[in-house]
Amino acid sequence: MDFSSGRKKSLTNTQTELYRHHLQFYDQPPLENISLGEFEAFAVDRLKLLKTVENVGVSYLKGSDQYSNKLVSELKSLNFPYRPDTGPSEHDKRRKDHISHFILRLAYCQTEDLRRWFIQQEVDLFRHRFDELSPQQKLELLNRNNLQYATTSVKEKILLKDELLNSSYNVSGITVEEQDFYKVPFQDALDLVRARKVYLKAGYVYIPQKDIVTIVLNDFRTRLSKSLAVSVLSSLLFENELITTSQKATNFFVYGRVTLCFPGPEHFTVLTARSLPAVHSDERLQPLLNHLSHAYVGQDYSIQKNVGKISLDQIDSLSGKSFPLCMRQLHQSLRENHHLRHGGRMQYGLFLKGIGLSLEQALQFWRSEFIRGKVDADKFDKAYAYSVRHMFGKEGKRTDYTPYSCMKVILSNPPSQGDHHGCPFRHSDPELLKQKLQFYKVPASGISQILELVKGMHFQLACQKYFELTHNIDDANFSLNHPNQYFIESQKVLGGGKEIKREVDTAQRLQENSATKGSAATREPAADASKAEDEMTEDLDSYFQDA
Repeated sequence: MDFSSGRKKSLTNTQTELYRHHLQFYDQPPLENISLGEFEAFAVDRLKLLKTVENVGVSYLKGSDQYSNKLVSELKSLNFPYRPDTGPSEHDKRRKDHISHFILRLAYCQTEDLRRWFIQQEVDLFRHRFDELSPQQKLELLNRNNLQYATTSVKEKILLKDELLNSSYNVSGITVEEQDFYKVPFQDALDLVRARKVYLKAGYVYIPQKDIVTIVLNDFRTRLSKSLAVSVLSSLLFENELITTSQKATNFFVYGRVTLCFPGPEHFTVLTARSLPAVHSDERLQPLLNHLSHAYVGQDYSIQKNVGKISLDQIDSLSGKSFPLCMRQLHQSLRENHHLRHGGRMQYGLFLKGIGLSLEQALQFWRSEFIRGKVDADKFDKAYAYSVRHMFGKEGKRTDYTPYSCMKVILSNPPSQGDHHGCPFRHSDPELLKQKLQFYKVPASGISQILELVKGMHFQLACQKYFELTHNIDDANFSLNHPNQYFIESQKVLGGGKEIKREVDTAQRLQENSATKGSAATREPAADASKAEDEMTEDLDSYFQDA
C-alpha cells in the first residue's frame, strides 16, 4: 500500500499550523526534505544574523530605535521574518527561520562556550521579535506555549493597590485598575525580583502585563538550555551504545541522503542530541557543522584582488596607520627581533599577501629581515623560502592560501611563551594590553571602553573600537570580521573613500589598473572557502616550522 500521500498531507498540515505564527519556541523539529545546498545556505544566513544580533546588542541600547532598525535591516536582507505579517512570502521566511535554528543547534551544542553564545543571541533575537507583537498576539503566544499564569482578581488588585503602585514602573492608580497583573511564582521572575520591579508576597510576584516579556524570555531560555545541555550526555550515551535502537527518536528530519533522527514534539529537550550520531557518521555534514562555530562568512580577501598594490617601503608606514593591532604587534616584533616563530609567520605572512604583497616581494621582505638576525641568506633559502612559496600556491599541493579571519585568529592555535601571533584582545593580559594601547596613544577613555568590551569577551568589537579611536571617527559603520577588512576600511577612511595606490611609474600603474578592473571584490557565502582553508593550513603548518 502507498502511504506517501497521507504522510505528505499530514506534513503539510503540520507545517501550515507551525508557520501560521510569526514567533515560536522551536519545540517542534522540521519534518521535511531539504537539499545539502539549502542546508548550508540556511546555516550561513542564520550565523550572519546571530553575529549581527551580538554586534548590535553591544553597540546600541537593546530595545532602542537604533537597535531595532539595525536588526530589522539585517532580517530583511537575509530574508528572515522581521514583522508579524501574513502572506505567501512569510511562509518561506518562517520555514527558513525554523530550519536554520535547528541546524545551528547541531553546530553549537558541542561545548559550553558555544552553547552559552548561541543561547544568548537567540534570546536577544526572540526578545526583539516578541516586542514587535501586538498585545493580542503576545497573549496568543503565551496560550500556545502553556504559559497561562493566573491574572489577579479585581478585588485583590484593590487590596494591593498601593503596593502594586509603588513597586511597578510607569503604573499609576488608574492603570493599576485597568491593566492585568499576573500572579507568577517568584522563581520564574528572578530578573524582575532582582531589579525590584515587582511586588513580592508569599512566594508570588505580581507582574504588570507590559513586563511579562521577562517571563517569556526566561521560559524560552530554559527550554533552549535544556535542549542543548541534554545533547552532550545523550551523544555520549549513543557513542558508547548505552541507548538502544528502540529508544531512539520516532520522527525524522531528512535532507539529501541523510536522515537526522529527532524525537517527537513532546520530547524537545533531547531533540538536538539524538541528531548527533547521524551527523557524526556523515562525511559531508560533520566538517560543515564543526566549522560553523568559528566560520567566517564575509568577503574573501585573497591576493588575486590586491596583488601589487603596495611596495615594501610602505609597510612600516602602513603598520602604524592601517594595520589591526594583531598585525601591528607582529610587525613590530619582526622588526625588533628579526624573526617570527611559525604561528606568527603564517598569520602575518598571509595578511601581507592579502593586502597586496606579491611572491617576489614576500621572499624579499622575509629574507631581508631574517638575515639581519641569526639566519644567513643560505639558511633562509633552505629552511624558509619553500614555506613562503608554498603559502602562495607555488609548492606542494599548489593551493593558494587565504588570510586568516578574526575568528580563526581568536579560536585556533593560541600563542605560547615566545609567540607573538593571536589576537591581542583575546590572548593578552589586560594590564599588558592597557600598556600597549597607551604606548600607541589611545585616549584613556577609549582604553576603558576597549577593556570593558574585552571583559565581556567581545574581542572583535574591541578591535572595532580601536579602529574608531585610532581613526578619529564616531561609528565605523561596519562589522569587523577580518584583519584585511580592517586594512581596507582604514585605507578608505584615510584616503577619503579610496583604497591605497602604490607610488609607481605610469606604465606600471596602468598595468595594475588593468589587473584590478578584472578582479572586482565580490561578497559571497564563504563557508566552503573557510572550511577548505582550515584543512589546507594544516598542511601549510607542517612546512612553516622553525628550523
